[in-house]
Amino acid sequence: MSRRRQIYEGKAKILYEGPEPGTIIQYFKDDATAFNAQKKGMISGKGVINNRVSEHIFTLLSGIGIPTHFIRRLNMREQLVKQVEIIPIEVVIRNVAAGSLSKRLGIEEGTQLPRTIIEYYYKDDALNDPMVADEHIACFGWATQEEMHDIADMAIRVNDFMSGLFAAINIRLVDFKLEFGRIWENDYSRVLLADEISPDGCRLWDMVTNEKLDKDRFRQDLGGEVEAYQEIARRLGLLPVDPDTEVLDLESHRKNRGL
Repeated sequence: MSRRRQIYEGKAKILYEGPEPGTIIQYFKDDATAFNAQKKGMISGKGVINNRVSEHIFTLLSGIGIPTHFIRRLNMREQLVKQVEIIPIEVVIRNVAAGSLSKRLGIEEGTQLPRTIIEYYYKDDALNDPMVADEHIACFGWATQEEMHDIADMAIRVNDFMSGLFAAINIRLVDFKLEFGRIWENDYSRVLLADEISPDGCRLWDMVTNEKLDKDRFRQDLGGEVEAYQEIARRLGLLPVDPDTEVLDLESHRKNRGL
């Protein structure tokens, strides 16, 4: 591919100008960060796994009518997506108490919540992504009331679908983060699911052992990050089951399956 213009580099991805107007190329890095980038490291092959897992989940979500920015995967670390105007709100869906929720409210980690909770955080690293309410979002014009209704509806649908998807492979979907963007068509805009869905932004626990199979292994210095990410891909059918298989065999595995 010819040299491309870099648009943005974040903690986990690099964005490049796409081959056609209105498109972006997402490059998935192996860099790992936690606690608003106060902790930094590397998880070998993470970008390859996240690219493939995100492609898989976004494709399935499109199949049930969730509008997304995903177009197609280009190679092991890159995918082509629609260029959207990112809504500066992180949407966190919680099914089980963990992370900041447990710390804030003193609820034991692993407690099943009586109902699913949706939380909103303002995307601003300098402010440590503070938690906000619907009133803040409306007051400061980050999203319209109609957009927030669409976001909440999609978040619940995504949660229902993903909970079933992971339960079928004996994984508990504890919580996860979503981001949304708006795309403009003349004077009309609509909301799309954007960014990525991967072990980076989900808490995924083995249903039998409660073993953590996500970025908490990095956050909490548990070790085994590479193996955890690989395990998610294997259970989703995206990697061979052979435990000796390297992450970089993913592309050859895809070709062998004719994908």
